[in-house]
Amino acid sequence: MCRVVSSHVVVVVEVVVVVIVVLVVVVVEVVVVVVVVVIVEEYSSSIVVVSSSSSSSSSSSSSSSSSSSSSSSSSSSSSSSRSRSSSSSSSSSSRSRRSRRLVVVVVVVVVVVVVVVVEIVVVLVVVVVVVVVVVVVVVVVVVVVVVVVVVVVVVVVVVVVVAVVVVVVVVVVVVVVVVVVVVVVVVVVVVVVVVVVVVVVVVVVVVVVVVVVVVVVVT
Repeated sequence: MCRVVSSHVVVVVEVVVVVIVVLVVVVVEVVVVVVVVVIVEEYSSSIVVVSSSSSSSSSSSSSSSSSSSSSSSSSSSSSSSRSRSSSSSSSSSSRSRRSRRLVVVVVVVVVVVVVVVVEIVVVLVVVVVVVVVVVVVVVVVVVVVVVVVVVVVVVVVVVVVVAVVVVVVVVVVVVVVVVVVVVVVVVVVVVVVVVVVVVVVVVVVVVVVVVVVVVVVVT
């Protein structure tokens, strides 16, 4: 009975603790992932702004140098440089967007993997600790119950033995008293009977003697 109850208690406590720990770890995981995504987005957007500004400055410098070098074909060269700068800025922005997405994905995957590993380790540690604590508590409770039962049994046995001894002593005393009373009564009765008989005999003898004496004297 104690084993069945202890096993049920262990299972229930394990399930409750594991559910609580998993919920806490999942919440922490979601918060960490959101924070990491926000940080990575901010960092990558700042990188994109810096790269786009550098690309625009380089394109403007290249266009100014080309316009200063070729003064005769200024309109055609400026238009071509504008088109080149716009294409280069668009390609650089698309590359930066792709790299930003890649960085976000990599960071999120790494964070999720780390959090999952930490979650598994924490769950295992918590389960082991809970099992150990519950087993220790159950063992202590069983030992206490066994000790209490043994003490109660010993006390009951001692009380029963003392009661039996007291009853035996009382019975012996009563028997002895009864025997003594009976003996005393018998002795008293015998003595009274003997005394009565002796008295009667003496009286009879005296009467007979008196009668004989009287008869003798009269005759």
